Amino acid sequence: MFETFEFINEDFPWFFAGLVAILGAIVGSFLNVCIYRIPADRSVISPGSACVCGSSIAFYRNIPVLSWILLRGKASCCGQPFSLRYPAIELLTAILFFWAWSIHPPTVAFLGMLYISFLICATFIDLDHMIIPDRFSVGGMVIGVILSILFPALHGIESLPIISNIQSGLIAITGALVGAGLVYWIAVMGEVIFRKPAMGEGDVKFAGFIGAFCGWQGAVFAMFGGALIGTIILLPCLLLGRLLSRRSADCLVDESGNEGERVKFGMQVPFGPMLAGAGLIYFLGFNVYVDAYFAEYIGHFFGS
Repeated sequence: MFETFEFINEDFPWFFAGLVAILGAIVGSFLNVCIYRIPADRSVISPGSACVCGSSIAFYRNIPVLSWILLRGKASCCGQPFSLRYPAIELLTAILFFWAWSIHPPTVAFLGMLYISFLICATFIDLDHMIIPDRFSVGGMVIGVILSILFPALHGIESLPIISNIQSGLIAITGALVGAGLVYWIAVMGEVIFRKPAMGEGDVKFAGFIGAFCGWQGAVFAMFGGALIGTIILLPCLLLGRLLSRRSADCLVDESGNEGERVKFGMQVPFGPMLAGAGLIYFLGFNVYVDAYFAEYIGHFFGS
């Protein structure tokens, strides 16, 4: 069976890549449900998808991305527009799944798809509600450690079975501790300096989740890379906000098109999406450069 897979993948590389992209769009549709229902403490399984008017959405009108295009962004039952964010998340998930499949071996790619799904859910929930549910941070951290033990390939470990499982598990645990610990102490120092909370506990646990999947190098990169991403994104927004108006800007709209919780200029902004962005960049290819940099730096440090 594995030989058949290798044969098809070698002769028809776009076949499995296309299936992975379709899988990503389907998973993205489910992530939309999770993003909307989990903060409201509602089941993600039941009831089925429904329009804001209360009518159930038939399965043939709930095809990821395609349905939004065919219906021109409006519900078939009542004609009300629904958010562009639905197909955007579906398309984003499809692209990221395809990307992971393109650069990683199949086992690592599939594990990475779970990692990517957690990142997407945590990002949009944090943007909407300024929280990261424990199921994505603590739960993701535990899952990351377990999967690292079961699949050492996640951390590039190739040796004797039992030894490789232990080594991979230790890498995941170390990554989780370094990620959570680094963000925790930076948050403590920020609170001392600025005399107000600099980061929430959710960010601390979320960094631990990234470390469990990506090792301590990925956790460190997520922290400082996330800060850089935040600077690049926030500074233009702050400057634009100052130029256009002195009033606070409403930055969020929920998936139903209604006004969501406001994140005003000068107030706290969620750091989780920035951590997720850097953690995603690391996993989708930048890990090669980051790991090489740390290896060289540590080699020079101990060599001297």
